[in-house]
Amino acid sequence: MVKQRRIWSWLVIGLVTIALQFFWIGGANAAVTDYLQEQKFLTNVWQIVNRSYVDADFNHQNWYKVRRQFINRKFNSREDTYGAIREMLATLDDPFTRLLEPDKFRSMQTSTSGELTGVGLQIAVDEPDNRVTVIAPIEGSPADAAGVRSRDRIVGIDNIPTKGLTLDECATRMRGAIGSAVKLSLERPIADGKSFEKLDVLIKRDRIAVTPIIAKLNQEENHKVGYIRLNQFNGNAATDMEKTLKQFKSQGADRYVLDLRGNPGGLFDAGLQIARMWIPEGTVVYTVDRHGVQESFEAKGAAITTDPLVVLTDGGSASASEILAGALQENDRAQLVGTTTFGKGLIQSLYELEDGAGLAVTIAKYETPKHHNIHKRGIIPDVEVSLTEPISRKQLGTQEDPQYVAALSVLDGKYKTMVAKS
Repeated sequence: MVKQRRIWSWLVIGLVTIALQFFWIGGANAAVTDYLQEQKFLTNVWQIVNRSYVDADFNHQNWYKVRRQFINRKFNSREDTYGAIREMLATLDDPFTRLLEPDKFRSMQTSTSGELTGVGLQIAVDEPDNRVTVIAPIEGSPADAAGVRSRDRIVGIDNIPTKGLTLDECATRMRGAIGSAVKLSLERPIADGKSFEKLDVLIKRDRIAVTPIIAKLNQEENHKVGYIRLNQFNGNAATDMEKTLKQFKSQGADRYVLDLRGNPGGLFDAGLQIARMWIPEGTVVYTVDRHGVQESFEAKGAAITTDPLVVLTDGGSASASEILAGALQENDRAQLVGTTTFGKGLIQSLYELEDGAGLAVTIAKYETPKHHNIHKRGIIPDVEVSLTEPISRKQLGTQEDPQYVAALSVLDGKYKTMVAKS
């Protein structure tokens, strides 16, 4: 009996040892598999940037050497891999080329389709100071209602300084549950353009419905003026613009004011389609890729109206707004009234990654029909008219809106002195 028990004891011990070896080997294989999967994920991101990024010099660095700095790292989780990807992309010194985690990617897709949640701000890094700057608040959003303005600098979010934070980190801190509040510490430019007023704004987060167009038909003396405020180039913008123009045309509109003030841009295709509704023929925009290859986008002879047009711009008019404004100005289709636009002349493409995350990559820069590069420069209006003090949303497009009144004067041919175009 003793001998038999010993045999069973050794059998049990042996089985346990085999089981432990099995689990150890299985665990090791799983670890290797996870390691290889994370490396594959990072390499995929590197390859997307490698084949599509607008700067063939990758910010004056060897992109293959950059990859080697990360390829031998061991990542214990997808979060570790995300961190390494952010480090890798940071070497490009391009705030618009960035990783979007799954929730942020979904939020961006929702925003361009017409609805989102949060405070309702479009932000950018304003060079050369590298300050987080408001391009524009979304009309009707909590930030808009709280009085946040274009060109405000965001220096703190809930008492956390924004210096050193990426755009996405700032956006993440401003997101939150509907009904919760966030405090933004702002620096607001004052009259001399060199000094700043400091203020704190408390904003309650909410659901934001992005209405791309607000329009009304104004009777101005002997003319019916179609006033169209285009807030954003989202997925509904082109369809809504077409409906609005056709409706105004049927109602006898014979002049138009297109208001792009505070429009931070959006979808490139939406800007292109809308430009073609106004321009009978001519180049709308050129894009230039990493090899210097230019592609032109032309109007196709399908303009809905050729009636006189004035476009209103300001420092919050960016990206697709500048494509549209530049196309109308340089095709002599419209005169621009207001102040110089923001100056974002880069185009990004969005790539969906295997885990639902997204990658935004700057793939091209654009030039106006006369080959002007407006990045960091903006577009100078034909008639410069500044607002000496803020006006309310209700005053926009009325006789209490000095820039709109100036637009009417331009339509009447009363403005003779024009600002030289750059």
